[in-house]
Amino acid sequence: MVKNKHNKKPTTLLRLVSTLVGCVFMIHLIMLYRRNYSVDTLEVSSQLLIHHPIVRELERVEEANIHMPPPRKRSPRAIKRPTTLVEEFLDENSQIRHLFFPDMKSSYGPTKDGGNDTLHRFFPGKIWLETEGNPIQAHGGGMLYDEKSKSYYWYGEYKDGVTYHSHKKGAARVDIIGVGCYSSKDLWTWKNEGVVLAAEETDETHDLHKLKVLERPKVIYNSDTGKYVMWMHVDDANYTKVSVGVAISDTPTGPFDYLYSKSPHGFDSRDMTVFKDDDNSAYLVYSSEDNSVVHIGPLTEDYLDVEPVMKRIMVGQHREAPAVFKHQNTYYMITSGCTGWAPNEALAHAAESIMGPWETLGNPCVGGNKVFRSTTFFSQGTYVVPLPGVPGGFIFMADRWNPADLRDSRYLWLPLIVGGPADRPLESSFGFPMWSRVSVYWHR
Repeated sequence: MVKNKHNKKPTTLLRLVSTLVGCVFMIHLIMLYRRNYSVDTLEVSSQLLIHHPIVRELERVEEANIHMPPPRKRSPRAIKRPTTLVEEFLDENSQIRHLFFPDMKSSYGPTKDGGNDTLHRFFPGKIWLETEGNPIQAHGGGMLYDEKSKSYYWYGEYKDGVTYHSHKKGAARVDIIGVGCYSSKDLWTWKNEGVVLAAEETDETHDLHKLKVLERPKVIYNSDTGKYVMWMHVDDANYTKVSVGVAISDTPTGPFDYLYSKSPHGFDSRDMTVFKDDDNSAYLVYSSEDNSVVHIGPLTEDYLDVEPVMKRIMVGQHREAPAVFKHQNTYYMITSGCTGWAPNEALAHAAESIMGPWETLGNPCVGGNKVFRSTTFFSQGTYVVPLPGVPGGFIFMADRWNPADLRDSRYLWLPLIVGGPADRPLESSFGFPMWSRVSVYWHR
């Protein structure tokens, strides 16, 4: 019998194809299961959130319209160009500056008798007073809830000094005064606890000498050592040191003892934050490589140093001002672009593991108007605080920087809600993420 060579069974190839098809089918089933499970979980979470009595008010979308002032008289030799709302915001002589930086008459706080209309309400952009009637000085700050005292502690840059430029091309600055601390039981009534980490007045070689830079202080508590640990960005006046600094205290109100500075993982560190997870592990998150990449790495068990492990995320995206939080085993981060003191668009990111990979969800800002949303409501994020009693509800803490007078920079505290589908596809693969959308709602 003559065998037909075209009728030979390609057994090896057939087995390979069958195996491949089977693997693809199994992966599809697993992904479908995970997606259905995840979507069901999100739907249940969203339903619980929607029915919370305070959420409907927080999610009410408010519009904001700011009309441009009439054009100014210009010299015939001047180059004519349109003035944008952002340029008006940055212009200390703008005719509409009072809309971005209302004066002391509209300030609010426990010492102001505004009746029930102002009691325990936040007014983003207006001057916020502490219990002694003075404007709060806690810029670029972070929040600590202390289980021992059942109090919140708000730490930030104490900028109650004169704004100036160290040289012609230097950034606007205030000499270091120190880290301010305020305590509260209700997140609205703030008592000034004083400067808990003070500047060095005489030793010019010290990291905290008054002519240097201290920014974005964050404090976490280590239950094993009983120490309150502060991390911060420390720099020289020309922003060439680009390091982190570490300080410790036995109490949340200090005084904090400054320990040292370093370049974490051997890299430059600019805007930074620290995040403490549910299992008490803690992480340093910082903008690095000339602000082109964000680095994340775990801290040592005593929170006083970084472990050698580090991940590079958001490579080439030029993001800064990271603010990290967690909801239902998913990690979220809000970042800003890199435009100096000028406001820009925020982005929300999410990950199943804090070490990544991280995916970008899109601009979280809702309401206001197009310019408001593209400038994070003329502010820059600094921290995210869980809203007590509202699962999936958070407070987005942001600074409205005033480079003409940094001590007069304002605070925007706005509701941040995690819920609903994300509105932006994944960067690394086809489709949309299984985690929820992050929304920051504008309110007057």
